[in-house]
Amino acid sequence: MINVELFTVGPLFTNCYLVYCSQTREAIVIDPGFGNVREAEDFLKKILQRKLNLKFIVNTHGHPDHTSGNGFLREKTSAPILIHRFDASKLGESRKVVYESLGFELYSPPADIFIDEGDIIKFGDASLKVIYTPGHSKGSVSLVGENCVFSGDTLFAGSIGRYDFPDSSFEEIIHSLKEKILILPDDFIVYPGHGPITTIGEEKRNNPFLRDVFS
Repeated sequence: MINVELFTVGPLFTNCYLVYCSQTREAIVIDPGFGNVREAEDFLKKILQRKLNLKFIVNTHGHPDHTSGNGFLREKTSAPILIHRFDASKLGESRKVVYESLGFELYSPPADIFIDEGDIIKFGDASLKVIYTPGHSKGSVSLVGENCVFSGDTLFAGSIGRYDFPDSSFEEIIHSLKEKILILPDDFIVYPGHGPITTIGEEKRNNPFLRDVFS
């Protein structure tokens, strides 16, 4: 069984998830978009208070509001950074100015491990399956558990991710939604990259951006 804790962090109010196995206390963090060192330190304290062993730092995509805390957490815990190879160029020293321009005091070093469609991220007795869901960015992924999906910036409650960035694509994000995410059971919990938690069924019924998909 996995435990999921949501923390809203950074200047763009990113949903950062601490996900862990209740039996072994092994954990992953998904999208640590911390705005500054104090916020990162507060999050690290929560990991220590829960006596968790952070095994992986997982990015659903490479935008600064989802990756800025990568370097801090890797330095403090030695956990490797995971991202899809198509978003790997968004990390690293050369991108530091981009983080700063958006109000982030932290930034991400290069990734340690590339993840792709079908990979299994194991932590203790728990695991999440990687599905490749491009559209918001070329290297966007989502993570699927037994009854949930971490959708990054692909699907939100009542909305979908932006597709006006240089490597974004409306056609790709719709394909990702239709063929990868919305085929999941209606009762699956959706943990998005921003905003409130929802379900697959709720979005099929009421998300205005999906009307054409299911019409």
